[in-house]
Amino acid sequence: MHQIWYFLALCEERSFTRAAKRCGVSQPSLTNAIISLEQALGGALFQRKPLIALTVLGDAVHPYFDRIAQNVDQARQAAGAMANVQWSTSMPLQPSGLSSP
Repeated sequence: MHQIWYFLALCEERSFTRAAKRCGVSQPSLTNAIISLEQALGGALFQRKPLIALTVLGDAVHPYFDRIAQNVDQARQAAGAMANVQWSTSMPLQPSGLSSP
């Protein structure tokens, strides 16, 4: 998830230094995370010179990463809303996607 947040911050800030500051990490940590993400995806996400800009691959994955971040935020909000709910011992939680016998 951190790589996705770093990617999105870099998209908005267009500066590794500003994106790292925004994310609360060192610039080398952010750079290494972006490089690792690029390696995992098989190509450069950003053109680095003369200015930081999205590559074709970066532009293609941006909407997916944006949706992932939105879903994480919504999941956190839902979890926060559930924080005060007390579960009865007679209602065990079922894993998502599995039906009870």
